[in-house]
Amino acid sequence: MGFIIDQALLWPVLIPLLGAALCASLWTRPDLQRVVSFSALVLMAAASLLLLSLTMEGVLLSRSFGGWQAPFGISFAADRLSAAMVSISGVLAVAAAVFGLADIRRRQEKSGFYPLLLGMLTAVNGAFLTGDIFNLYVWFEIMLITAMGLLVIDRTRAQLDGTFKYAVLNLFSTLLFLLAIAVVYGVTGTLNMADLARVLPQTQSSAALAFAAALFLIGFGIKAGFFPLFFWLPASYHTASITIAAIFAGLLTKVGVYACFRVFSLLFEAGAGMRDVIAIMAAGTMLFGVFGAAVQWDVRRILSFHIISQIGYILLGLALATPLAMAGAIFYIIHHIIVKANLFLLAGAIYRASGTYDLRKAGGLMRSHPLLAVLFAIPALSLAGIPPLSGFWAKFMVIDASFQAGQGWLAAVGLFVGLLTVFSMSKIWVEAFWKAAPTPRTVVRPVPRVMLLAIAGLATLTVWIGVQPEPFISFATAAGQTLLDPQVYATGVLGEAGTSGGTP
Repeated sequence: MGFIIDQALLWPVLIPLLGAALCASLWTRPDLQRVVSFSALVLMAAASLLLLSLTMEGVLLSRSFGGWQAPFGISFAADRLSAAMVSISGVLAVAAAVFGLADIRRRQEKSGFYPLLLGMLTAVNGAFLTGDIFNLYVWFEIMLITAMGLLVIDRTRAQLDGTFKYAVLNLFSTLLFLLAIAVVYGVTGTLNMADLARVLPQTQSSAALAFAAALFLIGFGIKAGFFPLFFWLPASYHTASITIAAIFAGLLTKVGVYACFRVFSLLFEAGAGMRDVIAIMAAGTMLFGVFGAAVQWDVRRILSFHIISQIGYILLGLALATPLAMAGAIFYIIHHIIVKANLFLLAGAIYRASGTYDLRKAGGLMRSHPLLAVLFAIPALSLAGIPPLSGFWAKFMVIDASFQAGQGWLAAVGLFVGLLTVFSMSKIWVEAFWKAAPTPRTVVRPVPRVMLLAIAGLATLTVWIGVQPEPFISFATAAGQTLLDPQVYATGVLGEAGTSGGTP
């Protein structure tokens, strides 16, 4: 047990990596791949929760590799935020795997679904835990490659088109990211994020550093779906199979959000001008996302646009950069990962029950599938911010932070977008569940129990967070305070050197 705890920082990356390698070696045995993959995901989730428990009281775990201590060697680091991101990723992956038992087809298994999924989760967790800005780029690249493989796994025309759009803009964002890293390294001579948190405040401001900060914002903004850089997302996510789309919706944009928060709290302190730009991006992200959702009829495209609109609420935390705003943003990330992934799983269940994703052709599910109707109502109401569900507290925190920071216009945008979100969720409810089916069904189409089990599990988490928000708010507040104090991270990774001056 002591060995397991000592290596707690490695397991969330090592377990899915070994699982991906084992699944690849079992290429001709998809039945065994299924067992290996599910086991690896359960172990990954357990290891992630162990890591969270070790950082819960504010302890920052750090590990350097190859016999080289930070800042010279490659390092991993986990504080409350990164441990929470890894943990919620593990929980979501298990829920999606349960759903996938009834959704993933044999052809997808033979096309490498399991090694690609585990490889992508390895990259996601690596991005959350890396302590090196260049290795963050490496994890992004691995995530991009495996995500493209999952997007195109059925090899349909729509998937090829969606994957092309996904690849072009994300490769462009990666190039911007790499250029920003090169500029920062040229100015500071280091790539370790804790060391950069120590060196950059002592470095004279320059056009090169301002340029690097802008490149980081644009590069991460593309990956996270910020306005006006989000167009690739609704053009690609709806083409994936629903299990894959749910994982993408829950995790991939949050990696970009996490990177943006980490860089603009640890490396660069966003000045008034930068915060104004981020505030405009946040408002635009909320508005354009919700307006895009309002005119759609395909439930997957509605939900894809709502990924964008909800990212805008999270971006408010970075725009305001107050303790309450950062706490609200972290709480919002946790809530949104669960709720958005669950809504995509529900879209798959609606398809199973009605035979279509087009709301104009659906209907009558309230009568034929009442349990599904109840399960849909929970995350839908939470996304809209209806109390006492998790979304209410998330929206309340960021909107309250906007008022307290004197940014009433941002709060007004958030409230307005919340009303339009209610409209979108009501549209799905009325069209899919309440109205009569356009074509009467003589046979009820069943929804597999494992699908309902996965959906019910995530819905339970949503209700739990909503009725017991205090521990989550306290955790988010503590994590936000750490983000706003870069020396906590620097000292945790570098030791006393994190508070000293000079170049290492």
